[in-house]
Amino acid sequence: MRKIWQTIKSDYQAVKDRDPAIPDGLKGALEIILCTPGFQAILAHRFIHFLHKKLRIPILPRFLGLIVRWWTGIEIHPGAEIGRGVFIDHGMGVVIGETAVVKDNVTLFHGVTLGGTGKEKGKRHPTVEEGAFIGAGAKILGNIVVGRNAKVGAGSVVLKDIPQDSTVVGVPATVVKYRGIRLRENLKPSEPSLQHSLLMRLAQLEESVQILQEEVVNLRNQLNEKNEREVA
Repeated sequence: MRKIWQTIKSDYQAVKDRDPAIPDGLKGALEIILCTPGFQAILAHRFIHFLHKKLRIPILPRFLGLIVRWWTGIEIHPGAEIGRGVFIDHGMGVVIGETAVVKDNVTLFHGVTLGGTGKEKGKRHPTVEEGAFIGAGAKILGNIVVGRNAKVGAGSVVLKDIPQDSTVVGVPATVVKYRGIRLRENLKPSEPSLQHSLLMRLAQLEESVQILQEEVVNLRNQLNEKNEREVA
């Protein structure tokens, strides 16, 4: 129960921190609870997801999801996994598919679709990593990954993995910034795909190095604890 309340608190705080239209004090709290469809949709989804995944109740979760869509304009499949502190701004027209995974502190604007291409089975919807920002009307399709802290420009259509800390725009979306550095413009037709591939490999390498560094730190701590016990 405590974990549930912490999650709801994170959802509430996300709206308070990221929506500049929310005033301070009691008025702001009431606006979040009563007048913010994104918060309402996510709150309802947590209950619906529990019915669907944990209790495995048939039909009812889908029916409740339809009611939430009618009330908020936001459609989240009962099977979708939503992390803590996710903020859906405005919300109208947002669609999140059954196998989509939205991790902590993600921001979605109205008209965003986390959908499939209609060709796959099993895991067929996107995974959006922590801290990602998805602009209004963006379509992210298929079993792909939007990297940590990535930004997707409004109206973009994303069909392949996005490196962490990058910005993508366009139809189809291509990387225009990586870690705040603007990439070369006016590329030849074949160059955006090559550039994207190189950035993905660089991001994977950086992630591997980070994991190794964490493992080294853990091993050092374990070794220090072992030496301290031997000395004692």
